[in-house]
Amino acid sequence: MTTPMKKILFLFLAFCFSTKAQPVKVMSSAEIQLALQKLKVLGSALYIAAHPDDENTAVISYLSKGKKVRTAYLSLTRGDGGQNLIGSEKGDLIGVIRTHELLEARKVDGGEQFFSRAVDFGYSKFTKETLDHWNKEEVLSDMIYNIREFKPDIIITRFPIDSIRTHGHHSASAVLALEAFNKADDPNVFPEQLKYVDTWQPKRIFWNDWRPNFSRKFSAEGLQKLPIGEYNALLGQSYNEIYAKSRSMHKSQGFGARGFRGQYFEYFTLLGGDNPTSDDPFEGIDLSWERVKGGKKIQSLIEKAEADFNPNQNHLIVPQLINIYKKINALENKYWTEVKKKELKQLIRACSGLWFEAIAQDYSATAGEEIKFNIEVVKRSSLNINLEQIEYPFNNSSDFSKIKLEQNNVTNLEDSLVVPTNAKITNPFWLEKKHDGKLFSIMEQNLVNLDESQPSLTAKFSFIIENEKIEFESPILYRSVDRVDGELYRDIEIRPKVTANLDEEVYLFADSESKDVMVRVKNNSPQAKGKVKLKVDDGWEVSPEFIEFNLKEKYEEKAVVFKVTPPKNESVNYFEVEVESDGKKFNKSLVEIDHPHIPRRTIFPVADAKLVRLEINKTISSVGYIEGSGDEIPKNLEQLGYEVTMLDDEFIENENISGFDAIVTGIRAYNTRDRINHYNDKLLEYVNNGGTLVVQYNVSFGLKTKDIGPYPFSIVRDRVTYEDAPVKILNEDHLLLNYPNKITKKDFDNWVQERGVYFAKDWDEKYETILASNDPNEEETAGGLIYTKYGEGAFIYTGFSWFRQLPAGVPGAYRIFTNLISGGKYVEKAEN
Repeated sequence: MTTPMKKILFLFLAFCFSTKAQPVKVMSSAEIQLALQKLKVLGSALYIAAHPDDENTAVISYLSKGKKVRTAYLSLTRGDGGQNLIGSEKGDLIGVIRTHELLEARKVDGGEQFFSRAVDFGYSKFTKETLDHWNKEEVLSDMIYNIREFKPDIIITRFPIDSIRTHGHHSASAVLALEAFNKADDPNVFPEQLKYVDTWQPKRIFWNDWRPNFSRKFSAEGLQKLPIGEYNALLGQSYNEIYAKSRSMHKSQGFGARGFRGQYFEYFTLLGGDNPTSDDPFEGIDLSWERVKGGKKIQSLIEKAEADFNPNQNHLIVPQLINIYKKINALENKYWTEVKKKELKQLIRACSGLWFEAIAQDYSATAGEEIKFNIEVVKRSSLNINLEQIEYPFNNSSDFSKIKLEQNNVTNLEDSLVVPTNAKITNPFWLEKKHDGKLFSIMEQNLVNLDESQPSLTAKFSFIIENEKIEFESPILYRSVDRVDGELYRDIEIRPKVTANLDEEVYLFADSESKDVMVRVKNNSPQAKGKVKLKVDDGWEVSPEFIEFNLKEKYEEKAVVFKVTPPKNESVNYFEVEVESDGKKFNKSLVEIDHPHIPRRTIFPVADAKLVRLEINKTISSVGYIEGSGDEIPKNLEQLGYEVTMLDDEFIENENISGFDAIVTGIRAYNTRDRINHYNDKLLEYVNNGGTLVVQYNVSFGLKTKDIGPYPFSIVRDRVTYEDAPVKILNEDHLLLNYPNKITKKDFDNWVQERGVYFAKDWDEKYETILASNDPNEEETAGGLIYTKYGEGAFIYTGFSWFRQLPAGVPGAYRIFTNLISGGKYVEKAEN
């Protein structure tokens, strides 16, 4: 179907209409010159590691901007099991954040980004555990497909193939990389891939050896090295300075970095392939156009264009670039011709002074809805350029009968399209189907290694430039203007007609009394009416059966409330929200991820939640909570009926805190709160006077205060990574395991991701240990929970991962945590 052009055409002189800031960065003359140099280089390098933030951005920037080879980072996971310093997102949502942090990092260092289907399941100590969990052959298949498609001349691993000073995901990435290096050229290995790609044999594989820089005792003799401290005059910075800007994009992990200047080297140990005789990892590899049949002429044409380039008159070399484009198009080598045509089109666009965009009047639409948008095109050069056609998604297009663009005059057009009734909603492609915690469920081979889905709406602009048709793609975006930040862009989203959001992921019932469950129904279409209900298994009662709604405005919301009654005995169940409208059923929620360093993203997970009927006793009522890097425990405690007060620095320093039955510090509070060292003595005084202070885990480095507890102990990297690792109760009669709830081994069933991290060690003899645990083939450690009486109160440090267990609704974790925050009452009970 073709949407008719509304034929509204305005030509504004530049002095009466200023063009908008570009959603895509425009290349400066220095960047154009660098791109011309890169156009001459036909070489590639693939950097491989396990997680977002594992990559060496200094090496990537040197290879991409220094050696000017095509460079990419393959991260096996999206960091879904990682922690979060900038918010409370976890699991799939932190994976979305870290995916985009990687993409922002690549914008800085010039690399490309790939992934496998592997899910980050948290810290692993062993290579075998990691490979077994992922299913080694599946991830190896993803890696070999990436190698066959990307065709790297060299591969670099971030980690060694053993687990020296690292964890299982890291070493597994190196083990898989070496095996893939040896098998990617074998047509008998994953032969089904050969329908899409050819076999490929990289020349060499290296380990980016950290030992010479981190251990003065280790000699760098015999290792290859790269001078990443070199200064790039076109960029005005060294590769180590670029490294810092790229690395600092991993903000959720707290990896802000400083730039280094001066001589610096990165070292490389050969893992496979022939050993180069120099420090050049590409020794013996032809990086020129001569590696392509008929390419010698291309090389000389590019060199001529580079020599003729005038930074004050970029457009003068456009005819040469178009001639090169046509000649490359005629070559047989499709891999390098496609790569270089893409680079050439960016150069042609930049040198032509060509600017175009399509801006929608709204940021979302639903199936069957019309999207109206404005098109802006301007040519800021004297070149002969006509706008011929714009093609839109869903087979829509507009023919402009070759509109001639006048120099620096803006052409404005209005157009629209209708979203088909069968259009897919905008969701990260790797989250379209539920996964098993091991691999993302991605069926399409061509999507396996992609960084992100293409924008929901992309326009293809066709221009005639100096008599040659050149096509460019540009996302259709929504633009707003913020009074502080200025122009802000976001992708257009295809949304479900209605979405339903719940206030909680887990609903806790401490007794058999009913609770209200609120559902916020949101209309994403011009108008929606229908009914909403909760689908739950027998044993749980929901009233009423359904609730009707009528939403007349787009983005209008209505909150509806159901009463949910649990069974009398302990039970764990799930429910799903179902919304009926216009004869169709909808079950998606809407989650927005909005952080200033990455693009805004909207995710549409299934609208469901967990129901947990607990058998639990409580003895205290008021809890003060000192937030750390962000967790959901305060609202988890509120669901149990505790009165939770969030305590900021000013309140703690200036107000009376003795009225709280317990105070809990959030995860990493002693790493993230700058003023906690000023009032830690007051917290210990609170304990001395009868309060309970529960300190959740902190990392072992970057502590804001030397002494956290009333008596000395150290925080170390000890952890138990198996969520079902055995837990030994060291003292069954200890009242902390008996008051107010009797704790048994059953309370450690069905934990998620891990037992705990950053345990205590070298504690003073005044601390008591109550629980011990260990991963397979390791010694027991009791540092997951240490307890001491102090004055009239109790102090507890715990590395057990309550921040994962409580939001996941693990019944036993709630009983144990309830006992912990009752620790002061335990002292009182023990003394009586």
